[in-house]
Parts: sequence; structure tokens; C-alpha cells
Amino acid sequence: MKNLIQQLVLQSLATIAAEGVIGEDQIPQPIIERTRDPSHGDFACNVAMVLSKAARCKPRDLAEKLIAALPASDIIAKVEIAGPGFINFTLQEGAYRGVVSQVLEQGHSFGLSTLGQGKRVQVEFVSANPTGPLHVGHGRGAAYGAVVADLLQAVGYDVHREYYVNDAGRQMDILAASVWLRYLELCDETFDFPANGYRGDYVWDIAATLHREHADAYRHGADEVFDGVPDDEPAGGDKEKHIDGLIEQAKRLLGDNRYRYVFELALNTILDDIRDDLALFGVTYQEWYSERSLTDSGAVNKTLQRLRDSGHVYEKGGALWFKSTDFGDEKDRVVVRDNGQTTYFASDIAYHMDKLERGFERVIDVWGADHHGYVPRVKAAM
Repeated sequence: MKNLIQQLVLQSLATIAAEGVIGEDQIPQPIIERTRDPSHGDFACNVAMVLSKAARCKPRDLAEKLIAALPASDIIAKVEIAGPGFINFTLQEGAYRGVVSQVLEQGHSFGLSTLGQGKRVQVEFVSANPTGPLHVGHGRGAAYGAVVADLLQAVGYDVHREYYVNDAGRQMDILAASVWLRYLELCDETFDFPANGYRGDYVWDIAATLHREHADAYRHGADEVFDGVPDDEPAGGDKEKHIDGLIEQAKRLLGDNRYRYVFELALNTILDDIRDDLALFGVTYQEWYSERSLTDSGAVNKTLQRLRDSGHVYEKGGALWFKSTDFGDEKDRVVVRDNGQTTYFASDIAYHMDKLERGFERVIDVWGADHHGYVPRVKAAM
């Protein structure tokens, strides 16, 4: 209804412009708003007050000219001037009922359009780390992202729905180490589980699968596992250094192949669970994009080199920093740590560069409320 009334007002403005009341270059896009008081009608427009100076007449006088020039419409019952020059519109009683026959006639095609003209748009949403099951916060992102994607598709865009799988990095190593430690407990090894490990029941379930299928093949004694590992927080140590030490022990004692097996078992079990939950929620994707693939393909290094070549990074304290403050961020951000490892942020820049290189007209990120601080730095990188 707002659009219909807006078109009527635009036609009225064109008429008075042709009469010389205002210039044709002075015609604005009229704003139509619902009235706060039903006694003032259904919708109101303030265009007479906006244009009164240009028309060199009082707002109420200009409103009268606009009303006189309004085309006839079956949906309008009454048009009145109110206050300093508002134009109030009252609809016919059956104005909204006319659309019912359209809905019945067009069925599922009602409301569809070709507005998007087949332009490619990517919507990335949920993208929860595969370190545990989805929770209700992820459900919000799933509902929001799916609706945005569906609406864009309904108006003609070629929509690509994508889930970014964080299948690399320290958190995944913590998950793999947690599964292995729970497995060792099932092998009757006794020790204090790390404060910074993953503790959910799902970790026990994955460990039980490992134990059921491989018995003691992955077993090492607790004394050997914890030998030389820095103390945990409850013992007065640093929980971060403690879990990092256990990750290194897992990699060393298991070897590349066995450690990778535990890692992949944990990843795929949780990812399958995430896929099932989202499918039950009615959410499907065209692509599950692997973060690991960015490193394997050289995309992260390519991105970092591009930032170096453009002068937007610098070295400090052995780390490589992106100058995001140049683009409004509150502080600069590390892209390569002093130990040579790239950060999640470096991967995120590479991922967004890859999105654009794939030829999407627009990319839309649907993030959780706890990621609001990430917006300025990613915008800066883009």
C-alpha cells in the first residue's frame, strides 16, 4: 500500500512540476508512513512541507495543489490535510482484500520477481566451529541466513548458500587432544583432565567410537603423555601452555597418521551432527567450504603477499600486523604470530578475497552477536 500511495504522490508531483509550481529536478522520493493515530487516516506524507520552500508557498497551500492533482484510485477513500501540511490518506474498507484473489490465482509464484536479474549473491551463515554441537544462538543465525537467502532467490538473484568450516587451527587441535585424552581414560589411564579441554558428553561419544573400533591401539601411558608438559591452571600453571603441551605430545606420540585419524574422526563426527541438525531445521547449503583448503591452495600466503605489496602490513615483536586502524578499526590486528603461524583473521581475509574472486556480485555474512567486533577489521581488509 505504501508503494501504491507513493506512486500516486509521484504522479501528482509530476503534474504540478509540469505546471511550473516546482522544478522537475526538485521532485523528491516521497516518504509514506503509517499514521500514529487512526483518526488521522491510514498513511501520511510530509512532501508538502519538504517542498514548500522550493515552491515558495505555505505547506498547506502546496498540499492542496498536490491533492487536487492526485490521480483517482479505487483504494483511496479520503485524502485530507492535517497540521502544518501533512497529507493524510484513508483507505477504502476493502483495499487490502483485493490482494487475496491475486494470492489465490498466483499461488506459490505470488510475490516473486526478476528484480535480481540473475546476479550472483553469496550468503554465508551459521559457520559454527565444528568443535561441538550447535546451540540456540546458531539457530538464530540459521533462521536469519536462510530467510535472507530465500528472499533474495524469490526476487531473482542467483543465491549461493555457504557454510565456512573452521577445520584448521588451534581449537580443532584442542578438540582432537580432548578426544584422545578421553579415549585414554577409557583405556583405564588416570589423570586430571585439562582445564582448557573440551568437556561435553559428545567428546566421550567420539572417544568411545575410537576405543570400540581400535581397542588399545592408540594407548600411551599417562606418565608418558604428561611428561614435560607445563602445569595446568589448578596446579598454579598456565592452562593455555598446558593444553598446547598436550597437543604437541599427542602429535609426537601418535605420529602424523594416527593423530590425523583422531582429528578427522572428531571433525567429521561433529560436522555430520551439524549437517543433520540443520537439515532437520530446513537449512541446506550449496557448499561447505573448508578453511584448510585456503592454506592447502596457497590462498592465505597469496593474501598476505597482496597485503605486503600494498603496504598494509608491518612487523612488530616478531609478528606480522595488518594496519586496520588506517580504515577505522580500534587497533591493528595480527595476521602471522611470532611463532610463524597464521591467525584465524588471516584465513578470514583470504576467504573473503576468494569469495570475491569467485565472481559474486555481493557477499553477505550473517554472524553472531558476539562477533560484532570482527566487522570493522574484515571491512578494513576488504
